Amino acid sequence: MTASIVRCSRAAGSSAGAGHPTMLRALSIREIVLIERLDLEFQNGLNVLTGETGAGKSILMDALGFALGRKVRRDLLRAGASDGSVTATFEIDRGHPVEALLAELDLPLEDGELILRRAASAEGPSRAFVNDRRVSADALGRIGALLVEVHGQHDDRGLLNARAHRPLLDQFGELGAAVERCRGAWRTWRDAVSAVEETRTALADAATDADFLRHSLEELEALAPEAGEDEQLDAERRLIKQAGNLTGELAKASAQLSTDGAEGALGEALGRLTSLAPQIEGRLDATIDAIDRTLAELAEAQAGLTDLLDALQFDPGRLEEVEDRLFAIRGLARKHDVQPDDLGPLIVTFRTRLEAIDTGDARLAELESAARDAEDAYLMEAVALTDVRRAAAACLDTAITAELAPLKMEAARFTTEIATAEPGPEGQDQVRFTAAINPGAPAGAIDRIASGGELSRFLLAIKVCLAARASGLTMIFDEIDRGVGGATADAVGRRLARLSGEGQVLVVTHSPQVAAQGDHHWRIAKSTDMSVTRTDVTALDRDDRTDEIARMLAGDHITEEARSAARALLSAS
Repeated sequence: MTASIVRCSRAAGSSAGAGHPTMLRALSIREIVLIERLDLEFQNGLNVLTGETGAGKSILMDALGFALGRKVRRDLLRAGASDGSVTATFEIDRGHPVEALLAELDLPLEDGELILRRAASAEGPSRAFVNDRRVSADALGRIGALLVEVHGQHDDRGLLNARAHRPLLDQFGELGAAVERCRGAWRTWRDAVSAVEETRTALADAATDADFLRHSLEELEALAPEAGEDEQLDAERRLIKQAGNLTGELAKASAQLSTDGAEGALGEALGRLTSLAPQIEGRLDATIDAIDRTLAELAEAQAGLTDLLDALQFDPGRLEEVEDRLFAIRGLARKHDVQPDDLGPLIVTFRTRLEAIDTGDARLAELESAARDAEDAYLMEAVALTDVRRAAAACLDTAITAELAPLKMEAARFTTEIATAEPGPEGQDQVRFTAAINPGAPAGAIDRIASGGELSRFLLAIKVCLAARASGLTMIFDEIDRGVGGATADAVGRRLARLSGEGQVLVVTHSPQVAAQGDHHWRIAKSTDMSVTRTDVTALDRDDRTDEIARMLAGDHITEEARSAARALLSAS
């Protein structure tokens, strides 16, 4: 067991251990809700999107979520359109975690560019593509989750979801190695427990069948069947039954080849030809040689028939012996529902099962001992993990509390509670984020004691503290500044800008103080020509940004004072 060390000096805003950056470079939308055609090019840093309420900012977020494989509204297509699509293009640096997933899915990554496209149709289900390769919506979602992280006031994957608190703490404390050791010890322990349970069940089953096994093994060992014996005995049985008819015919054939038959005739012919040969001066030599060879082969054939006739002289009781053994082998094969040739291996199986019964208690004791050792090893890793989690929690509490002061929550206190839970692969800790908003007030679950704006600031604080642990994610904050203004909104904006130093951040905001912090600014607006309503997105230059921030400050009627205030905000950013 190796203890992990949590250093608080690395826990808040440090760039140590920063992940590989990634960037959402472009977003192309076709025929989605109120958007007919839209092409956006994003940059690194803080990308700000502003617009009046109802202008279509949520449509933009829904469209991006659609391209990332997330579940979105059913009425996604623009009215009257038969199909639509959203394409998100990412720049991926070498070593980004998504590379491993792409390799697992056998998908290409070409020159660091990753294109996610999803098409919707009025006639059927959506279709998903990665670098023009068709994939499932599930695969698209897994890829998208490694590229973009979306947060808002009602974020259900972060502060408001208690199940996410422990992973967030582990991410902050860089406890991946300790968690993995705990997972390994858990698997070893559970495998050992499974082996005990399986062995115990097998022993119980085997003990029930012990008498049957012993009787059957005695029968099989007494018979001692051999492989191929069934076929051999069957052939011998048929031969014995046919021996009577065969012997008579073979005897007749042998007589026809004997000296009274073919052999005698050929011998007389050979004698005549031999006496005539001198008179014909050698012209009968070849014929005489042929007859000699024929007589030799005839003698060989006759000897073979004699041997066969001798072999067919069976003991009168042999047929009964053959049939008794053949029927015994087939009877045991039927009894055990196997082929006759499988009776030999069955003997080995029965011996093994009986040996398991005889030695089972000792084997079970060994497995139980191994399971206890594995449990002890797991508990050691789990306790060690609890220790480093408590150390990380103290660092996280200090870091987040420090971040809350500039967000005008000086009196608030953030506390990470760690309680004992049922053992599992990631240890035996239940982690819960709690907060006390006012001095002297009891701590409680954040979503129960914090308002929407306070929740937003808590979320922003923890994201700032976790930024150095990010794994190449583009972070999107959807109206996270709602409910705050003035100096607090300015502090929110500055922290978003700070986050963008670690990678790309997109923020949808109504706050002029936040908008002024942006490196790049887009305005979302809705227009209508009496028959068709459209949402458009426009990139703003310096003068356009001044007017947009002035509008956010003063409303539709932009005054020179509002412009002056907007310029001041931009200059201070």
